[in-house]
Amino acid sequence: MSDGKNISVLFIGKKNDPYSEQAIEFIKSNFGNIDIELGKRGDSLPEDIGWWKGEYIFSYLSPWIIPDYLLNRASVAAINFHPGPPEYPGIGCTNFAIYNQELIFGMTCHHMAAKVDTGDIIAVKRFPLFSTDSVHCLTQRCYSYILTLFYEIASGILEGKPLPKSEETWQRKPYKRKELNELCKITPDMSSEEIKRRIQATSFPGMPGTYVEIGGYKFVLEGDAA
Repeated sequence: MSDGKNISVLFIGKKNDPYSEQAIEFIKSNFGNIDIELGKRGDSLPEDIGWWKGEYIFSYLSPWIIPDYLLNRASVAAINFHPGPPEYPGIGCTNFAIYNQELIFGMTCHHMAAKVDTGDIIAVKRFPLFSTDSVHCLTQRCYSYILTLFYEIASGILEGKPLPKSEETWQRKPYKRKELNELCKITPDMSSEEIKRRIQATSFPGMPGTYVEIGGYKFVLEGDAA
């Protein structure tokens, strides 16, 4: 059994996120030397984070790509909890999985490398994806499974166990923002079924989804319209 109070942890998470807050509560209760950095999309990486040095980095729904110099300051492991299975690295994993009409989805815990979603995989947790799932519904389920996987990995560390080594590997190059933006685009030559799939795969409450461009103007469908 390891003494968590002697383990230094840098937790990098999502601001104002209830799942991140639950993970933080677990860390505060069980680990000793803790640094916490939270942010949202568009925020700059905190300047003082570069001074950190310790055993573990936990990237939990982080809005930032963690720079290589910081990854190297974790003496044991820099771990990311990715909201998608190995078949869907990068951005928009829930969107592309719904568009591709997958039957199974999942979460991936992996070592972080300089290039996003390429490090060795630690563990994967899978669950069913249904044809009726919206992006919002699937995303919320993802967050629950990520928290469960986080508890499992962090508990293993506290028990003094080595990090698991999965036999699974990443199945493709990470999806990029350009590809997600392209998925949102609707053109007049598309079939009604194609349009329906794109709307279901990109609609999210309060966020822009599919769009059409007419006469130099861009018309965007917002909200959960699936």
